[in-house]
Amino acid sequence: MSVASVPPPPDGGQPGRPGRKLGPIAETAGPTHRAWLEPLRARFLASGLTISELSERSGWAKSKISELLRGMGLYPRWEITFGLLQVLQVPTWPMRRLWMAAALEAHKKPDWIDGCIQKVALTTDPAVPPLEHQAFTELHRDPYTAYARVFLEDHEADEAVVETFDLLWLRWHEALASSDVVAFAWPVLRERVMDRAYHSEDGHPELTHAAFNTIALSHLTDDDARFAQIAESLALFRAISRLPAPQLDVIVLTHLLGLDHAAVADVLGAPIAAIHSTDRYARKTLNTALHPQNDPGDIPA
Repeated sequence: MSVASVPPPPDGGQPGRPGRKLGPIAETAGPTHRAWLEPLRARFLASGLTISELSERSGWAKSKISELLRGMGLYPRWEITFGLLQVLQVPTWPMRRLWMAAALEAHKKPDWIDGCIQKVALTTDPAVPPLEHQAFTELHRDPYTAYARVFLEDHEADEAVVETFDLLWLRWHEALASSDVVAFAWPVLRERVMDRAYHSEDGHPELTHAAFNTIALSHLTDDDARFAQIAESLALFRAISRLPAPQLDVIVLTHLLGLDHAAVADVLGAPIAAIHSTDRYARKTLNTALHPQNDPGDIPA
């Protein structure tokens, strides 16, 4: 997930101060760990502080801070993470939930996680996000959850959606500064889902379990017809999974979840005309993949 234009904290720090260049995030960092590291790193870079200054203000050693910001070594304890949040004025509550989820991802035991949390006094930061964020969450929770459940088991889908809204809370100023909050938010949700989804060897997300949940299968009682429908559905969903990301999303939202183009546009933050065009191109691609003998232009508008 790329992060850009995070506003500097109100202490007047200016980007571009001299100091040791921050290295990339380690490849060993898990998806959820990386998800909270990226906005934290972006806030640090936007602050104009050097690692030395961050060390002085937080009270933690430069080596520890550098290691944390790069996702190196052992998973960081909450105490040092919290110290950096305070200096960089990052919302504590969503970050704490993300930190805990990533700790579990890093195979930390619940006792270790609880011990870390208990060592830090409760912050006085607002425990609820801004009203605009709350409204956005209420509006998009259902379609986000439905989309996630196409690719994930229910509990994994719910976790992906919760993490999405926490990340948006962390990046809310950036979202508001973008040209469209809805268009800004969708890639955040999509990345949280795809990070958890099972992918085939060629890198495409698997939709096999979605194929078995189609309405067509639920109405078939004849075994031969059922197996034929299974084969047909698997072929269709395999072809869907290989669509480019925008086409895949429109097909899932429109044809699997039953949203009309206006509703899909509201979920993705895209013009209705773009949704209609993307849907049409996607169906052409699927028709060619499933029925190569047909004229690729024989797709209704």
